[in-house]
Amino acid sequence: MGWERVNSSAHTSKDVFFKAFLPMLIILALTAFVPMCFDHTLNTHTVLIHAITQASVFFILYFLTSYVLGEMFRETVKTKAGDERVNIYVLYNLMYLMLLNIISNSMPIDFTPVLFMMLYVLWIAVKGVPFIEVKEGKETKFVVIAVAMMLLAPIVINFLKL
Repeated sequence: MGWERVNSSAHTSKDVFFKAFLPMLIILALTAFVPMCFDHTLNTHTVLIHAITQASVFFILYFLTSYVLGEMFRETVKTKAGDERVNIYVLYNLMYLMLLNIISNSMPIDFTPVLFMMLYVLWIAVKGVPFIEVKEGKETKFVVIAVAMMLLAPIVINFLKL
């Protein structure tokens, strides 16, 4: 039901970016301050850097991933509207990862299942291949590159606690 519903909606990548992605990015940055309620040793400076880092990574990751998937894999997409679909595909996958980071920021302890839920983006990405209309035989390469790019930065942030 997920990607079919996205396909049937008339939302453009611009709509999704401004009406869903950016507000979620702001919420992500704000939830970086929640750990101050649980850990009184944190100072505002450290938490502010963490908020800026998290928001910046997802913002940059959107443009970087969209560029790489749109330009380097132009031959894998069947339709002329491929760039628009790739952008929407990247936005929805990144919003899922942002949601997990929001949940993680809101918890007083590191909750490992939230980190494992990041792997669910692989399932979302695989199910989104028909939405993008990737040519046969190129699906695996496309999904591996897309998931690797989208997961690498959030995983590094979570493990380094930037």
